[in-house]
Amino acid sequence: MKQILTLLLVLRLFGGQAQTNQKFNLGFEEQQKENILSDGWFKWGNYELTSDKISYSGQWSGKITSDDTGSSFGSIAYKIPANYEGNIIRLDGFMKIKNVEKGFAGLLLRIDGDSGSLAFDNMQQQNITGTKDWQQYSITLKYPEGAKNIFIAGILTGKGEAWFDDLVLTIDGKDVQTLQEKPKKQYKAKLDKEFDNGSSIDLPELSPIIINNLALLGRVWGFIKYHHPEIGQGNYNWDYELFRFLPKYLAVKTDEARNNLFIEWIDSLGEIAICFTCQPTNKNAFLKPNLKWIEAQDGVLKEKLLAIYKNRHQGIHYHIKMTNGIGNPVFLNEKAYAKMSFPDDGFRLLSLYRYWNMIHYYFPYKHLMNKDWNLVLKEYLPKFINAKDELAYEFAALELIGDIQDTHANLSVGGNKVNEWKGLNYPPVHVQFIENELVVTGFYKSELKDQTGLEIGDLITIINGVPIEEIIAAELKYYPASNLPTQLRDMSEDLLRSNSKEIEITYISAKQQAPMTKSLALYPRDSLNIGHWHIKSRDKSYKMLNNNIGYITLQSIKDDEIPLIKKEFETTKGIIIDIRNYPATYVPFKLGSYFVSTSAPFVKFTKGNTNNPGEFTFTENLEIKSTEKPYEGKVIVLVNELSQSQAEFTAMAFKAGINTTIIGSTTAGADGNVSTIMLPGGLRTLISGIGVYYPDGRETQRVGILPDIEVTPTIKGIRAGRDELLEKAIELILDK
Repeated sequence: MKQILTLLLVLRLFGGQAQTNQKFNLGFEEQQKENILSDGWFKWGNYELTSDKISYSGQWSGKITSDDTGSSFGSIAYKIPANYEGNIIRLDGFMKIKNVEKGFAGLLLRIDGDSGSLAFDNMQQQNITGTKDWQQYSITLKYPEGAKNIFIAGILTGKGEAWFDDLVLTIDGKDVQTLQEKPKKQYKAKLDKEFDNGSSIDLPELSPIIINNLALLGRVWGFIKYHHPEIGQGNYNWDYELFRFLPKYLAVKTDEARNNLFIEWIDSLGEIAICFTCQPTNKNAFLKPNLKWIEAQDGVLKEKLLAIYKNRHQGIHYHIKMTNGIGNPVFLNEKAYAKMSFPDDGFRLLSLYRYWNMIHYYFPYKHLMNKDWNLVLKEYLPKFINAKDELAYEFAALELIGDIQDTHANLSVGGNKVNEWKGLNYPPVHVQFIENELVVTGFYKSELKDQTGLEIGDLITIINGVPIEEIIAAELKYYPASNLPTQLRDMSEDLLRSNSKEIEITYISAKQQAPMTKSLALYPRDSLNIGHWHIKSRDKSYKMLNNNIGYITLQSIKDDEIPLIKKEFETTKGIIIDIRNYPATYVPFKLGSYFVSTSAPFVKFTKGNTNNPGEFTFTENLEIKSTEKPYEGKVIVLVNELSQSQAEFTAMAFKAGINTTIIGSTTAGADGNVSTIMLPGGLRTLISGIGVYYPDGRETQRVGILPDIEVTPTIKGIRAGRDELLEKAIELILDK
């Protein structure tokens, strides 16, 4: 008995992960002194970050404290070099929270590559709030290729306290504390530092001839980048080779001299070995490489370029790969040059060349653009080169990004001057376009409602003397999206922003039905509840409505709720699934299988080919498999312009059901796993990386998920506090 008690005491004192002398201090036990962060941990965001003696095991934990009810956050983070190979990465850890409100607490896992974040989750969708004793939580992500750094953290937004302890990071089930590191490959390209501080390129005034020559250079530079074996093997810093080539190129006077310079450039890279594994373009390819521009070149230059294509690089490429098991492109070793907030002439030209070629060779929806992408280089050369300041450069990038018409594409990082242009102060009201009018639909902070003098349903018609229609016409090009409803969705969030502390608005009162003018006070974003105002606190994602109808919102759904949903809703007349949001959990198969009687195809994809850039082929159809007795009632799925990406994919899966009806309005029209693009100046954007199609080949990009029954909210309904989509869904279920 004494031995057992001694053993229990030892386990209590030294159990869990609270061991010292490990490679990484994930148990917080390596601690120099009280109240500072444990060794290796650092601060992200705001709030008070300390170590604490309230721990799950051992002596120490990490703690975040906040009395902020705005939209800021605090995070206690740890960085681990991603010197490991594998497919699945998982973070486990213990968390204790107290009085968390107006936000959430969670673990955070982020994997970065040279081009920025490759994978990320911070448990926001789980909406963990309130007071909870120590519990274990976990995050699981696909371990991305090209990973350079792994960041693990605890995060708190809103108000409250959170403690974190005993974090464990595993890759394919093996603890990184003991996992063997992979050897690093050294590339010659990484040793080239000549232009780290600037390109030294000063471009001349643009003439039609210079624009034409620079457009051709952009094509040739990008073609060599993705096809020539020497570049694919990482033997040249191809960004910097552009800067070495440009001075001579800008000096040429004739087409013959220009072409001879190209030939010399290609020859300087060395002789290309015969490629015995290069395959011709698949005759069934959905999209095929465009070589017409090469065929249009003169004699020897054409032969040189076609020889590169015929003997193009195969296998592992320094600049590009496809995500394992998914197929979206991962753009590798693309430096963001973030220290140059306003890149010089050479780097702005590089930015245009880089983006144009990434889209040209690896964007699956290039054929759906309104513009001919072949003409875009000439159009944007003056916009990029003549940009006089950081804002003009960011505007040029935004316009270019907007031309691919992909809701996933925007400036997700960077764009600081554009953000300032939009305004650093925010309105206390939420507005959106209803029946082509800008309508007040909510309040970010209820206690400010009376001060605004506005009511839900008021129509805002003029801002600072400018009619809404004129603002839209002038600024719509700076809101990239797949379709107009989604552009207006994004634009509505910014229309009332300003750098002033108030704006003047003219509005039509819902009560008096007459135009009125007033000053609307604005506030710093952190003082409003912008990120969470619409989230209703609930213990579960589902509930029973009147008349024996089940309701599910995917905004907060959890894996462990799905069996409970199936059991509780088994005998209901119908189920309403609300996807006017972004799903908290991936449920197309776990929940979708409940609605099919036999295995049913619902989607197929197109994927690019790094061995033949520009080629996209269809995959086989993906099916929802029937694994149980199907639900026999009606299933109504609610969608609108807020339904994007995974939400759209989920709607497609549910549509495979035997009795599913989709109602609402056109969705965001952007599906397919996203790929990150980094541009000079620290700009970060995304693209939809794989093509998503119905089994019969119908498009989903741009058009979105078209509802079976179109239902849109009305101004009258907004003023009456009605959810007209939900009402229609109930009506359809009760209609015999």
